[in-house]
Amino acid sequence: MPIYAYRCEACGFAKDVLQKISDPVLTDCPTCGKATFKKQLTAAGFQLKGTGWYVTDFRGGQGGTTAPAVSTSAADTAAAPAAPAPAAPAASAATGSSDS
Repeated sequence: MPIYAYRCEACGFAKDVLQKISDPVLTDCPTCGKATFKKQLTAAGFQLKGTGWYVTDFRGGQGGTTAPAVSTSAADTAAAPAAPAPAAPAASAATGSSDS
């Protein structure tokens, strides 16, 4: 269930309320009793949990800085050098032969 922040415009009383999305909006202030209790607009906070999510996900570069923007124009793609191919494994390790 989401937590909503409310504030009374008359007396300034503020309160966080745990409510279902389908619950009606609160209007009466619990402190002064006036119908000026309004829901506040707040930043949503969330946390990714479970396997597969790590603190370092979506961070690029060294030291946790953000990755540089990638250009997608055709001129940049044509001018970019090809990436080197990965090195092939040694022949003796690849054959897996054994002397039994």
